[in-house]
Order: sequence, then structure tokens, then C-alpha cells
Amino acid sequence: MAVTWLNIRNVPQRLGASMVAVIGVAAVVLVFAAVLSMAKGFERTMIAAGADDTAIIMRSGSTSELNSGLSHEQTLIVANAPGVLRDGDTPLASAELYVVVDIKKKSTNEEANVPLRGVQPAAFQVRNNVELVEGRMFEPGKNEFVVGRAAQQEFVGLEVGSTIRFGQTDWSVVGAFSAGGSVSESELWTDVRVLQDAYRRGNSYQSIRVRLEDKDELAALEQLLKDDPRIDPDVLSERAYYSAQAEPLSRFIRMVGYPLTILMSIGAVFGALNSMYSSVSARGKEIATLRALGFGPVPVMVSTIVESTLLAAAGGVIGGAAAFLIFNGFRVSTLNGASFSQVVFDFAVTGDLLLQGIVAALIIGVVGGFFPAIRAARLPVALALREL
Repeated sequence: MAVTWLNIRNVPQRLGASMVAVIGVAAVVLVFAAVLSMAKGFERTMIAAGADDTAIIMRSGSTSELNSGLSHEQTLIVANAPGVLRDGDTPLASAELYVVVDIKKKSTNEEANVPLRGVQPAAFQVRNNVELVEGRMFEPGKNEFVVGRAAQQEFVGLEVGSTIRFGQTDWSVVGAFSAGGSVSESELWTDVRVLQDAYRRGNSYQSIRVRLEDKDELAALEQLLKDDPRIDPDVLSERAYYSAQAEPLSRFIRMVGYPLTILMSIGAVFGALNSMYSSVSARGKEIATLRALGFGPVPVMVSTIVESTLLAAAGGVIGGAAAFLIFNGFRVSTLNGASFSQVVFDFAVTGDLLLQGIVAALIIGVVGGFFPAIRAARLPVALALREL
């Protein structure tokens, strides 16, 4: 402990070399947290829309709503199935249609695919945390829609009271809704009948959402519908559906993020090695004096590793703090490959990411200090004392 404390007190005398190690590790943690916070934020946005007691029913084999198809009769079968929650005599079900429209981004002025969803009156009741926060609800039968808060902030021309043209039809923005930061906030909602007419979809739908009496009813509903020859469905909970939607992009980001972190960590290890070798060289006389006074090689070795680890920990804290201040809550939009439409989400620098970054920093510190520590422990005492 005495040798380690003496070593730490002398760090300011080697400030330049020490800062190289600190900055290198800070850069590793910063990049690690920044890249993976994209995956965390995207997952949080997608999964926040999901509930275990809400089911999504699509045509069997559909990978997303975009390539699903249900008839009006099939949606009625689902809505009136046992286990679906009711408000009086009305089942809490929303048969929906999903199309993609082009709207320019505010940040780049480039066109992006934005989901325009046709919904039924129960759409707000079958989803969690969705509420109108500005304007009013669209009127059935009119070319009006309400816009999610995230889409309103990210894309051009979606202010309440404005008019926007999709294809040959003018649409009025009459309200805005929030949805707890979920993927629903990236969408525009209108009357499903109006959307069917505007895009010549007849009386067809792509999915139906139902609120269940209890989440345990999901398996029973799935079996009931699969046994019905009039419908060939896939039945998923909202949570399972959105988790599957989020997985491809999240996996891709991790495939990029972890190898990038490893490559940068290798560079940071060399920076730590250089710093600690410089430290051992500068402390040659000090180490020789301690050894001459009776201190063994182990305390010298431990003190070097502790110094390297503390410098790396300082870099980890700095990098993590910088990542949190710069990236946490940073809003972007990206293409969801499953639905071919934009999802607006915030970067999420979470506690577990910061912890992983600190652990990586400590590993860099230990590895970077190990070989210089061995050199310090083996430093010839007599040779170093001749320089005194």
C-alpha cells in the first residue's frame, strides 16, 4: 500500500504520458457507448409499444404488417372471439391498414418513408400510453390524420393545422398524439375506411389488434383461430412482435459495435503500455531505492498495475460521462427493414452500457499495466542505483 500510494502521488510528474492512456481509454468507452446506445434506443422505442395483453393477428407467414392481408370477415371473426376484452358490447379491437408515404426530413431535407396507418376507433384503447396531446381526433370519413409526436418533430409539414399532399389526395393534420416514446409516435393515423378508398384497397386490412381479457388468453386465442378454417392467422403478442421487428437492426449494430470496440481497445492497450513503460523508466531510481530499502518485487509490480488500472478507470469515467452528455436522448430516424418505413428513436446510454464500458476500461488498464509491471519488478537494483 505504501509503494502504491507513493506511485499514485507521483502521477502528476508524468502527466503527459498518463493523459495518453486516459484519453485513449476514454475514446474507447465513448465510441462503445455511443454505437451501442443506438441499438438500446431502437429496442426501447420498439418494445415500448408492446404489451403482453394485446395481440396482433396477421396472415400466416407474414413477417410484418406490410406483407400481410386480412378480409373484413376475418377481422370480424377475430374481434368476436372469446377472450377479447369488451367495452360493454363492443370488442376492443382495431382492424388496420398500413401504407408508406414520402415526407422530407427536417434535418436533411431528403424524402423518407413514413408509415400512414388506417385505424378503427378502438386504436387508442388497444395500445398502451397513447393519448391525444394537441388538436383533436380525426373525423371518420374525412381526409384527416393525427400525427405522432416523434414524427412531427422529425419530418416536414406535420404541424397541427397544416395540409400535406400524398399522391393525388390532400390531407389535413388535425391533432398530435404521444405514445410513451414508442414506435407508434413515428406514425400518422387516419380513418381506415378513408385510407382504403384513397389507396384503392377495397375492404381489406393487414392486421387486427385486440386487447385481451388477460395475457394468459393469448395461447387460447391462437389455438381457437388456428382451428377455424375461415382464417389462417399468425397470432403474436405486441411485445413479441415488436421484439422480432427490432432484432435485425439491433443485431447489425452490435455486429459493428463490438468489433469496433475491440479494435480500439487494442490501440488503447498499446497506449497504456507506452504510458506505463515510460512510467517505469522515469521511476527507475525510485524503484531501485525502494528495493534497496527492502521492498520486494511484488509491491513494485502491484503498484504499477494499480496505477495503470486507475488511469484506465479515470478514462472510462470520462468517456462514459461524455457519451451520456452528448448522445443520451439524441433523436434520429432510421429505416426499419421489416416495415420499410422510418422509425424515430432516441439514443439510450443506459446504466448497463456504462458499466460494460467501465469493465472494458479496467481490462485495458490491467492488460496495459501487466508487462510494464513485470519489467519494474525485474529492474536490476544495482544498475539503477549507479545513476543516483
